[in-house]
Order: sequence, then structure tokens, then C-alpha cells
Amino acid sequence: MTALTPKQEKFAQKYIEIGNAAEAYRLAYDAENMKPVTIRRKAAELLEHGNVSAHIRALQEVHRERHKVTIDSITEELDQSRTAASADKQHSAAIAASLGKAKLHGLIADKPPVEVNIAGTVSIYLPKNGRK
Repeated sequence: MTALTPKQEKFAQKYIEIGNAAEAYRLAYDAENMKPVTIRRKAAELLEHGNVSAHIRALQEVHRERHKVTIDSITEELDQSRTAASADKQHSAAIAASLGKAKLHGLIADKPPVEVNIAGTVSIYLPKNGRK
């Protein structure tokens, strides 16, 4: 794997830290005069860049190992949260835990961002792999 540029490295680190590609791009690159749509496009391009995406996956693995986070551990936490919320008659919190579990297991996908421009055309931003 080719070494990342300092800006690519900062983008990857910030993306892992905050989980928002556009915001990570703003923090890593000089994006002050860029339109939000351009920032989102550039961030998506970085996420699809082979070396950057491989580095992000490696960083995610380090974090998973460090914090012992697995789908099973998160599922258990969400089950516990749902049980506690139901017992306290906090139905919104119970529903949120159920939805979190469903998203974790890929049963619910977030809707892609939609943007309508002045001409009235609609743009939907989907990564090439179909997932965020």
C-alpha cells in the first residue's frame, strides 16, 4: 500500500473520530471556499480511494480490537437498553434501541441524501458500493 499524503491521513483519522466524511474533509483540507456539494463529493471520492479506504478499514479494526467492539457486544448492549427502557415505560428509548439493533444487522438502511437545485432537478448521492 502506498503511503498516504498528510491530508489523506488527517482525513482518515478525522473520519474515524467523528464518522462524518464531509466534516472530516473540511478539517483535513482547505475547504473554506468550497460549496457543500463539492465537499461531499470530494469526501466520497476519498472514501472510495483504494489506499484511503484500506487505511480507514485498518484504523477501524484497531479501534474494534482496542475496545472489544463486536456486533454481538453491541447487540447485547442494545438488548439491555431496550429492556431497561421498556421497564421504565420509556417507549421512545425502547424503539430507538430496537431500530439501532436493526440498523446494526443491516435490516434498515439510512436514506441517501437528496438535494434539489435551483433548476428543480434532484440529485441522490450513493456510494458505488450502495452503502454509506
